[in-house]
Amino acid sequence: MRILNKHLRLQDVTIMYFTALAALMVILVASYQAPTNAVEVSSLKPKPSNPLPPLPMPFRVPLDPRGQLQLAWNISYANQEIYMELRVADLRHGVVLGMSDQGELTNADLVVLWDSGTKSYFGDAWSDSEGRVSLDSQQDYELIEAEQRAEGFYLLFKRPFSTCDPRDYLIEEGTVHIIYGFLDQPLTSLEQLNLSRIHTGVQRVLMLRPDTPPPTLPPDVQTLDVVAPNVIIPNQETTYWCFIHRLPENMPKNHIVMYESVITPGNEAIVHHIEVFECSPDVREVPDYSGSCDDKMKPGKLNFCRHVLAAWAMGAEAFYYPPDAGLPMGGPGSSRFLRLEVHYHNPLIISGRSDSSGIRLHYTPSLRRYDAGIMELGLVYTPIMAVPPKQHTFYLSGYCTSKCTQTALPPGGIHIFASQLHTHLAGRGVRTVLVRGGKELEIVQEDQHFSTHYQTIRVLRKIVNVLPGDVLITKCTYNTEDRSQPTVGGFGIMEEMCVNYIHYYPRTQLELCKSHVDPRYLQKYFNFINRFHGNDQCVCGEVSVTEQYSQLQWDAFSGEVLDSLYNTAPISMHCNQSTARLFPGDWEKQPLPVVTSILEKPRYPCEGAPLPTS
Repeated sequence: MRILNKHLRLQDVTIMYFTALAALMVILVASYQAPTNAVEVSSLKPKPSNPLPPLPMPFRVPLDPRGQLQLAWNISYANQEIYMELRVADLRHGVVLGMSDQGELTNADLVVLWDSGTKSYFGDAWSDSEGRVSLDSQQDYELIEAEQRAEGFYLLFKRPFSTCDPRDYLIEEGTVHIIYGFLDQPLTSLEQLNLSRIHTGVQRVLMLRPDTPPPTLPPDVQTLDVVAPNVIIPNQETTYWCFIHRLPENMPKNHIVMYESVITPGNEAIVHHIEVFECSPDVREVPDYSGSCDDKMKPGKLNFCRHVLAAWAMGAEAFYYPPDAGLPMGGPGSSRFLRLEVHYHNPLIISGRSDSSGIRLHYTPSLRRYDAGIMELGLVYTPIMAVPPKQHTFYLSGYCTSKCTQTALPPGGIHIFASQLHTHLAGRGVRTVLVRGGKELEIVQEDQHFSTHYQTIRVLRKIVNVLPGDVLITKCTYNTEDRSQPTVGGFGIMEEMCVNYIHYYPRTQLELCKSHVDPRYLQKYFNFINRFHGNDQCVCGEVSVTEQYSQLQWDAFSGEVLDSLYNTAPISMHCNQSTARLFPGDWEKQPLPVVTSILEKPRYPCEGAPLPTS
């Protein structure tokens, strides 16, 4: 069979040439036409499929340090949907908004607004392990409105909590890491976009909030502003600023019933979080101080101001106490001195900016029925508990045992209404669960996307009643893949903690209910691992626990045996009174609580994901 006729006419060649050219043009035009799954913004009809929630949006947070991006949102628990409104102060060629496990730009769930040079598009997208962006075949973000206003360009859209799309982020209880980016040039195709090549950032929020109305404040409520006046924010990225506030002398007992942030206008994107601590009543005098919390020359007595009164983080709302309870302030047994700690996040290294931010306490002299209290759950601050190096996931658990709650709680128990989770830099998740009769009864608080950079007091959706004889287990998840040495427990930021500060009523004498593995069993572990690795000259007991951990030969076996030890060995209990003394009883070599039934949470029908409820 002849493929080419040597007598082919010029006319035939011409026809073949233009046919091939036409086919090439069709291919090129098709590659540049509008993405089939995206929404062309100019063709949007202002008729949403469902009625809009009441505006303005009740929750909002600035995303970037310049305040160019602001995210606001509302929640429909009835429809399991979240409405988002994104304001872009100066829109150029587009913007990226997304969510990922810990704020990574890779493997992120995205929504993108971009222009091709002639038209603008909106679409659900995702990034791969290299940060390359692709349009999602399943479009789960529904664009409701897009318009230019005097304050900037506004996008209003919604999506379900769970989309049943494996490329999408599951919106659930706890911290949500919001990533954002700005597009400075048109995109002929979304596949041209790589997040590693544009200006991006991350912000953290609690996306799902209780939808119950706040309690009414009493008519005789008074306010007290605990602020650091006229601070010149240092021209560095991270600053922790400490300030000592003195309460009036001989202040009678009051109840704090609400508190909220007081942010100096213009600094909303720099003031990252704020905490107020009460100093120990045993310290009769704390010197005045306004300066860096990390200053080595700061007064040593600031270290005795550790009792949390209030905590706020960017995007948090005002915090209300339940109608029957208030947090005591003033009166016998309290301290006159409060330590304010303000975290400034200044990545743009802005200089000369003055700030007087802090916390406004709302208090009443009309005491409520119950004093509220704060109790520490989890692990004791000790190097006895450690996380091996190079771990993708490692768990540590702290126990508040039935023996301690039976000893210290009143017959009707206590009622937990809020909590503040806490780890240091290696922490990735925290979960506190209530166990009764060997069965997990309910989750007190859980955050599987936890970040030490976003710690605030979180109101529980449902008040949890803890009875005498109940067990509270706080389990923390850690990642040490970037560390070559073991991470021990302690106060240093490179050491670790596993804590849940629960807020409850009525206040009891039980202030700390925590544990650590029995030290004698840990020494047996050191002996065994050293001998296993051929080191018969173990110095166990002769040097510190921290040094013993660092001298071990760490491999998969050493980590697995340590994990087994923590999950089987007896524990030492710290069942402490407010005086820091143990309650009477034997608290050493206590058996681990037995859990025979694990709590099953409600699931989304499509993917087995937890189902949030109001």
